[in-house]
Amino acid sequence: MTAKELRSKSKEELQQELVALKDELFKLRFQHATNQLENPQRLGAVKRDIARVNTILREQELKAN
Repeated sequence: MTAKELRSKSKEELQQELVALKDELFKLRFQHATNQLENPQRLGAVKRDIARVNTILREQELKAN
């Protein structure tokens, strides 16, 4: 997921994406705690995606004001 793709989405779509990413992060952390996580690098990737979505939501909020 790139920032360019995210910027083309609406605020509601970004919020839905954020909820989905947080849910995925929760599941990955749970798998990590039970030693069932196959790809530990996915944790970092999901965290970065969450940060990207939050950044773009904030950019849109500042543009609106």
